[in-house]
Amino acid sequence: MDWDDLRVFLAVARTESLSGAGKRLKIDPATVGRRVARLEEATKARLFSKSPQGYALTEEGARLIPHAETAERAALGAEESLSGPGGVTGLIRLGAPDGCANYLLPQVLARICDANPGLEVQIVALPRVFNLSKREADMAIAVSRPEAGRLTVQKLTDYRLHLAASRDYLASAPPIQTPQDLQGHRIVGYIPDLIFDKELDYLAEIGIGPATLTSNSVSVQLNWLRHGAGVGVVHDFSLPAAPNLTRVLTDRISLTRSFWLIRHESDTRLDRLNRFADQLTREARAEMLRLDALVENARLTESPFRPDA
Repeated sequence: MDWDDLRVFLAVARTESLSGAGKRLKIDPATVGRRVARLEEATKARLFSKSPQGYALTEEGARLIPHAETAERAALGAEESLSGPGGVTGLIRLGAPDGCANYLLPQVLARICDANPGLEVQIVALPRVFNLSKREADMAIAVSRPEAGRLTVQKLTDYRLHLAASRDYLASAPPIQTPQDLQGHRIVGYIPDLIFDKELDYLAEIGIGPATLTSNSVSVQLNWLRHGAGVGVVHDFSLPAAPNLTRVLTDRISLTRSFWLIRHESDTRLDRLNRFADQLTREARAEMLRLDALVENARLTESPFRPDA
């Protein structure tokens, strides 16, 4: 049985299509189909059933998955042993919610790449839960701890959220001195039916709303607030990137959440990914402390944020 055919088999199983597997492996779909056919001939088993929805694993294909993944781990382990104990190298794809991806990870991963010149990193910034079993990413950051699946989970860092609005908006709108005053203001928030995790349902927890301006993107919400559209919940760590925003009702309304680093259970045997996860955790916590200090200093001095401070 050819390892290269097993590699193609795993790509089809994870993407559920020949074209998706071809894009992932950088080969044409026709070649993918021939490799699958060759593996089916070698195993004397039908591994996929084709439907309008794509390629689904048959019972025989599902039984082959753990063996193919074992071969995959062995191949990756061999590459690591040859590369030696130096820095982290190769390509790592990291899935993350867009708030984290836009305002925390860029500077964190830039420092990690500076320390590991042979490392390539892809950030997949999507407002949804990532499927690590289908290898949509090598690891993912989530806003809640998963309760099921063959996964390992570690806390990356805690973070805080508060209500905020632009200074121009607050200067022209009715004063906000109590939570009840928010009823006279336009609220910015998530589209309710696109909230993919209960931890993101901030307005329901605070007891305000409904929101008038809504988006499934944290960045869109932040930009609305920057342009004076209203009041909304923001990540404190994003405030240095939006120097015209100021927090309101901080003594009455404050939320704390956590980012969790999630990996496929089998990947914990890969030293390369272990080293990357350790560096990511260390740098993310240090960066969160730095950003929190910027926010606190701005509050005490009542001066604009300086992101480069």
